[in-house]
Amino acid sequence: GRSSCPSRLRCSRVKMFPSALRACSFSNKSGVAQLVGRQVIDVVESAWNGGIHSVFRPCQWETHTSALCRGLAAVPQAEEAKDPVSLLRDFAIIAHVDHGKTTLMDRLMSQCNEAVSEDRVMDSNALEKERGITISSKYTSFKWKTHTLNAVDTPGHADFGGEVERVLSMVDGCLLLVDALEGPLAQTKFVLTKALSRGLQPVLVLNKVDRPAVTEERCVEVEMELFDLFAALGASDRQIDFHTIYASARQGIAANSWDKAQNMLARKAAGEEIQFGMSDLLDAIVQHVPAPKGDVNDEFRMLVSMIERDPFLGRLVTGRVHSGALKIGDRMQSLLCSGEGRREEGRITKIFTRQGMGKIALEEAKVGDIVSIAGFEATTVTDTVCSLAVQENLFSNPIDPPTIKMTFGVNDSPLAGKVGSQLTGSKIGERLKAEAESNVSITLNTAVGKGGETFEVQGRGELQLGILIETMRREGYELSVSPPVVLMKEGETGGKEEPMEELMVQVEEQHVGTVIQALTLRKAELLDMASAAGEGGRTRLVFKCPARGLIGYNSVFAYTTSGSGIMTRSFLGYEPHKGPQEQLKKGSLISSAQGPCTGYALMALEPRGVLFVEPQMEVYVGMIVGEHSRDEDLEINPCKEKKLTNVRNKGSEEQVRLIPPRRMTLEEAIGYVASDEIIEVTPDNIRLRKRLLDANARKRAKQS
Repeated sequence: GRSSCPSRLRCSRVKMFPSALRACSFSNKSGVAQLVGRQVIDVVESAWNGGIHSVFRPCQWETHTSALCRGLAAVPQAEEAKDPVSLLRDFAIIAHVDHGKTTLMDRLMSQCNEAVSEDRVMDSNALEKERGITISSKYTSFKWKTHTLNAVDTPGHADFGGEVERVLSMVDGCLLLVDALEGPLAQTKFVLTKALSRGLQPVLVLNKVDRPAVTEERCVEVEMELFDLFAALGASDRQIDFHTIYASARQGIAANSWDKAQNMLARKAAGEEIQFGMSDLLDAIVQHVPAPKGDVNDEFRMLVSMIERDPFLGRLVTGRVHSGALKIGDRMQSLLCSGEGRREEGRITKIFTRQGMGKIALEEAKVGDIVSIAGFEATTVTDTVCSLAVQENLFSNPIDPPTIKMTFGVNDSPLAGKVGSQLTGSKIGERLKAEAESNVSITLNTAVGKGGETFEVQGRGELQLGILIETMRREGYELSVSPPVVLMKEGETGGKEEPMEELMVQVEEQHVGTVIQALTLRKAELLDMASAAGEGGRTRLVFKCPARGLIGYNSVFAYTTSGSGIMTRSFLGYEPHKGPQEQLKKGSLISSAQGPCTGYALMALEPRGVLFVEPQMEVYVGMIVGEHSRDEDLEINPCKEKKLTNVRNKGSEEQVRLIPPRRMTLEEAIGYVASDEIIEVTPDNIRLRKRLLDANARKRAKQS
């Protein structure tokens, strides 16, 4: 206890509880906290709830310390008697993109005394740090009071929705994070639909309440919008009675009421340190997320939700223990998700779990634990790891189908093999197969074409496949990639159907007309328009658009809105084909020569269009070096040199001045190329080229 604590409370029984560091919630708690400190709050609360509250009066400490000590001494036996599984809470954080999931995870870990060395520590991938988005789901655990919380951080972008779907089988509840100013957006509906379909009980967290534009009235409006969304999605009475937390993840505060949250923000602004700012949220997780269900004495079963590879142990499969217990050395089997029998049998060599930002080894895993185990070589996502006596696999929820496809192949350009280390079709195929095993939303189909193997990769969107291509490029692969193609399907009536997406944009008032016109050309339908409804007073527009119409629109939208617009999208479903759309791309400037570009040639070619190359850059026949100012393709010679003569004239001394070329990122290239063009990807360069390099071959193909 503190120095102000009565002498009779400075006893060995009080010192037995140094780990109980949290705020209490019982009546008349302030006097107790001031007298005995936070180290005994946990046990005092248990004693209070045990029926000795009559002794807790600030003026009666000296006369009733014996009763207090009896209550304190009784607590350890009560805690030890609890089932360990009942002290577990498995939950996921789900939200729309950029609503603060990873930042909230940082604050929860800091509150629970886990070391957080930097912001967004869960975004450990290099691409995640560069782009500021979460790409893959990750889990960790931390202690709060007497409970162990297993938390899963999920992506918010629609292209990575498969990451959300596969990890929801690992949790019993979720935090639905919503921006208090923006309200529920497109991806909010998607992740909430998946959570409700699995029967999870969401806890609503209204984040970013520290923004000046956020008011109590706005929070009430958002809650009503979410209530209507819950009802529209068919939530049960239990699910629709959600608990609400008002939070600012950036400021590290969370409260059960608006007034308390604003009071904490005011204290923090005044320079006061808030030590237990997230305690209300952590208590809400303990109270509203149910404990795992399962019998520790039953046969062991675990549904695999993630896989990774360790350089020393090989494949690690990760999942939540559904029933039973697992020890190192146990013989286990993995059952196919299709129910067609056993995939393989193995012996468990290692068991790991994550605590904070570290990985710790375990001797045993029980019901409710999220663990990674070593000992299998072929087991993959959706398989069931179980005891040898188990014959039936665990059910795995189906994943939404992919919507686009791209063809990956060997780089066969004249400049191939100069930079990369992984060049052959077999190497590319092995890498794509490994990706398809770990990412359930990617489907791989292999086909043998002219010039080597080609692989059809299906995914949720061009961003997801672009991340895959960028990852392979950084690993030393050279490959050629076709433009994305939307996956059609045959409808019930026999007609062709295409995937539709809901597009939500927030733009300045002066850009509204341009955006509507551009999307109308892409077969989009305007569903809703609200002035000053978006962030910063922007106009919010909601469209329903074919997925093929949004391919390559990101760069157009950024240019149209001068970088100030916000665009989000989510998959809606399949609808009848909307018909052909107008040509949106100009023709290409195609090189008719091979060698380094010259400034003399490029200066003469600038009036023809926008150039992608600069002097001394290597080009080859059939390579796209610019965008033509007209709709048709044009062959040019960017390697032409100035002829040398003995005659001097005034024009020969003219200095070459060129406009900087247009640098195209991988995502822009994916949305830019036409159906007869492909992308050449190497570790150092991204080039565009025609599928057929020879001009005569292109003419014959066009005529046939």
